[in-house]
Amino acid sequence: MHIYFDTCSLNRPLDDKAQLRVALEAEAILGLMSLCDEGKHELVSSEVLVLENARSPVPKRREFVMGVLESATVLIEIDEQVGNRAKQLESRGFKAFDALHIACAESGTVDYLCTCDDRLLKKAKRQADLAVKVVSPLELSQELS
Repeated sequence: MHIYFDTCSLNRPLDDKAQLRVALEAEAILGLMSLCDEGKHELVSSEVLVLENARSPVPKRREFVMGVLESATVLIEIDEQVGNRAKQLESRGFKAFDALHIACAESGTVDYLCTCDDRLLKKAKRQADLAVKVVSPLELSQELS
């Protein structure tokens, strides 16, 4: 399976784990990353992830996420097809980076796009034509176990 974590999910392990949901999602993501490290699944990165991560104002987060992205086996580049698809998704109400993440995941024939963003999850589940399954970390953990 090819797994694409969006930026919020890549940062989740560094979030304050005082809330049970955050703690569970952080552990799920770390477990999923371990499965990728073990070669059971493939971690997919993109130029969008690299760009969005570079904009993070917190050095510790930037370094952590970059370390994860460097272990990816696939890097999806932004090309005209990705840009056009992202524009189409934006016209449906997706935020710019979310649209780019989905377009990249589709372009790279990714199986799962993992996110902690409830608005993205809700909007993606209402789309009939997405070529990638958008899931939460807990949903993905259940599907892969």
